[in-house]
Amino acid sequence: MHFAFFLVVPVLLPLLSGSLIGLYRPLKEAQARKWFFVATLSVNAAAVLTILLLPEMSFTVFRLTDRLPVFFRSDRLALLFCGLSALMFLLVGIYSIVYMQHEDNEARFFMFYLYVLGLLMGFGFSGNLMTLYLFFEVTTLFSVPLVLHSMEREAVAAAFKFLYYSIAGASLALVGFFFVYQYGVTLDFIPGGVLDTRLLSGRENMMLAATLLTVVGFSAKAGMFPLHAWLPAAHPVAPSPASAILSGVITKAGVFAVIRFTYYLVGADFIRGTWMQDCWMILALFTIFMGAILAFREPALKRRLAYSSVSQVSYILFGLAVLSTEALTGALAHMVVHSAVKDALFLIAGLIILKTGKTEVADLRGVGKQLPVVMCCFALLAVVAAGVPPTGGFISKWFLASRAVGADVGVFVWLGPGALLLSALFSAAYLFPIAIYGFLPGGAQTEAPALPDADKPAVIMLLPILLLTAFAVLIGLVPGALLSFLERIAAALL
Repeated sequence: MHFAFFLVVPVLLPLLSGSLIGLYRPLKEAQARKWFFVATLSVNAAAVLTILLLPEMSFTVFRLTDRLPVFFRSDRLALLFCGLSALMFLLVGIYSIVYMQHEDNEARFFMFYLYVLGLLMGFGFSGNLMTLYLFFEVTTLFSVPLVLHSMEREAVAAAFKFLYYSIAGASLALVGFFFVYQYGVTLDFIPGGVLDTRLLSGRENMMLAATLLTVVGFSAKAGMFPLHAWLPAAHPVAPSPASAILSGVITKAGVFAVIRFTYYLVGADFIRGTWMQDCWMILALFTIFMGAILAFREPALKRRLAYSSVSQVSYILFGLAVLSTEALTGALAHMVVHSAVKDALFLIAGLIILKTGKTEVADLRGVGKQLPVVMCCFALLAVVAAGVPPTGGFISKWFLASRAVGADVGVFVWLGPGALLLSALFSAAYLFPIAIYGFLPGGAQTEAPALPDADKPAVIMLLPILLLTAFAVLIGLVPGALLSFLERIAAALL
């Protein structure tokens, strides 16, 4: 198709724009740089929307060998991930043009922010495992500067931790690459799988072991145990816009890679009913419970939100492991909802820290008087994260829990929904008190004074938070269009 080259636009545009911010002298001026930055994010989002409206297409960039092309394809799952990523990067980017005035090296942050966006677009539009793995690795390298932005000792340590865990995960995933290359008819993403049963005969357990290693490896980005520790290390030291992207989008890259490998290359039928599926569900449920417990016990605000992400993203991984159409739909729905919720919560955390200087949960009593709009949004997002109806969080968790009950997954029929319910209660326990004591501190002596007008948050910082909060709530009231789109993706795979 003559429009196929358009798939390259969302990849190249941010990469070239990021380079211009770093190298082009007129963009050294702060105001010009900010306009150019937001314009790039807007055009990128428009390009992805345009691709969404066009028929499915593919574009080959180059070939390493006849069997290893690097090419892009715009199927529904790619459009879901790239559309979600482009939207989140746009909203967080708008917030960051004011937030980063209070940080050093603003130009460097914008440059790497755009680099990561372009690489994620290439990752999302990947048409085969070769392309996906290439962009998975390079995205890691260009994400590191977002974590070590301040160059303080803690930031450097956290950045290296993120890098080490990501490399370890990618190394595990490489095992799956070799096995699919050996026992698959192609590396292209084909719903239902590409394994050659004749070649695999007698080696099924080896393939299952390789699949489990690959799931654990790709899930390092998603924060699944045992490769989860980078999340609570990276979030407190990174600028809040970077924390939002790490939690709201980068973790979904891990989820996306797991879907591509298990549903498009190995195939759900090969995994269903095996020991590998049981191990996958055990790891996901353990991570859900562990993350919730650690979030409940964590006194620092951003670390609490990071542990919450560890727990909540594994909801998605559990839904994927159930291997049913309905659970997969719920997992995809939770991917969308969680992205909006976590982006907004980290933007709120950034505003709280920026305007009050408070980083500990115990110090946030009465902060609702200083930041009433921000804390109202926090309260609504806490309700969504806990899965209270009729919000988006309820819709996704209802699909996950209720559909697990109807699946043929043995003891996980009751263990899965039980863990999800317990985690939802913990979510309420570690998020609700922040909102409650923010408005009802329990004594006049604990109330913080109102902020002077000059210190109140800029409208341009509040707007992304308001939009993300509204989306997370309203998607539960009118879920029809989103669920219909997600059900079509799930039905094509199962």
